[in-house]
Amino acid sequence: MLPAVHTDEEWDAVVGVEAIMRPGAEHLAARLGLAGHSLRRYPEGSFPVYAVGDRHVLKLYPTVCAEDGRTEARVLEHVQGKLPVATPEVHADGEYENGWRYILMSQLTGQGLAESWPRVPRVDRERLASEVGEALGALHALDTEPLRDVLGPPSWSAFLAEQCGTAVARQRERKLPELWLEQMPEFLQSVPLASEPDRVLLHTEVMREHLLVDSRRWTLSGLFDFEPAMLGDRAYDFVAVGVFVSRGDPRLLGRITAAYGRDFSPRELLAHTFLHVYSNLPWYFKVLPAPPKATLDSLAEAWFGTV
Repeated sequence: MLPAVHTDEEWDAVVGVEAIMRPGAEHLAARLGLAGHSLRRYPEGSFPVYAVGDRHVLKLYPTVCAEDGRTEARVLEHVQGKLPVATPEVHADGEYENGWRYILMSQLTGQGLAESWPRVPRVDRERLASEVGEALGALHALDTEPLRDVLGPPSWSAFLAEQCGTAVARQRERKLPELWLEQMPEFLQSVPLASEPDRVLLHTEVMREHLLVDSRRWTLSGLFDFEPAMLGDRAYDFVAVGVFVSRGDPRLLGRITAAYGRDFSPRELLAHTFLHVYSNLPWYFKVLPAPPKATLDSLAEAWFGTV
């Protein structure tokens, strides 16, 4: 029911076409014993994800990203019941047709934090920030040994070296102005990053868009989207936190790190921002505070400074 997708170009051509995706999702849902249940596609995300009735979620992974499905299933099974916030429970996972994979998981309760954020009172925002820090602390404390056969990178130092070597080119491709690009090599050389840190389980995209809240009490009710998980330096996870949760609010980031139990220097977090696999500085400039000076040290403080 779903076409083989072996390249990014083929993926881009079909991912948004419901006339292609929905029949496949309906067929697979029926195969999994959920025939007749309503299907509602979530509008966000890079993968097709459907609410099936009011209890299940079906996530589809194309041929070109099939390994992401194996990764997410393993990580979800590993973290189940071990965090202070709910994560999806895997009911079934496996191969579909033409190399596609799927995960059928439980549907979490709550509203998206991104859409709810404007309505959250300040005091509740601070409590939510503390809950994010506690959840990250619990995630990073988990034993990683059972996941080492499915999660990379094989060498953190090699990963850092590769990302450093391509950082300027990647941001130039995203149209970052030369004013910032010319400062990056010296800045990255000046920041001491651990080449072989105590590697922890990284979500890599802890952001408002991947968090759910109970709007009656304004508490965290869910964390999802583990398919880009990695094993690496704990500071790496605070890139998405600083950019997409605290969004340059030093008080919120301070609450998160205090609950987590460890601080990170703004320069260290900015360096990891340049090295993050999904880094897009021009986008961040649109949503984060402008620095008072056109220097990377000033930028680090504006985005990742804490109080």
